[in-house]
Amino acid sequence: MAQLVTRIDTDLADSIDQLVAEGVVESRSDAVRKGLHALIEQTRRRRTAEAIISGYIHHPQTDGEVAWADQATVQMIADEPW
Repeated sequence: MAQLVTRIDTDLADSIDQLVAEGVVESRSDAVRKGLHALIEQTRRRRTAEAIISGYIHHPQTDGEVAWADQATVQMIADEPW
């Protein structure tokens, strides 16, 4: 297992220690691990969203490709026993 060594300011250390005292995290190391996991997941999700958006920008859906959804919606409303 790799080990990271870093310096943080006193205010950040105090905030982490408060999280430990409140039982939010088990230790300073646990807080760092959870923070890094959250950052990595957030970045992964952002990149995925950007790729999806880019795909739609470069290859937008045509009316023909989405017409079925409109037709299905109209049919569902018509089938309701109002």
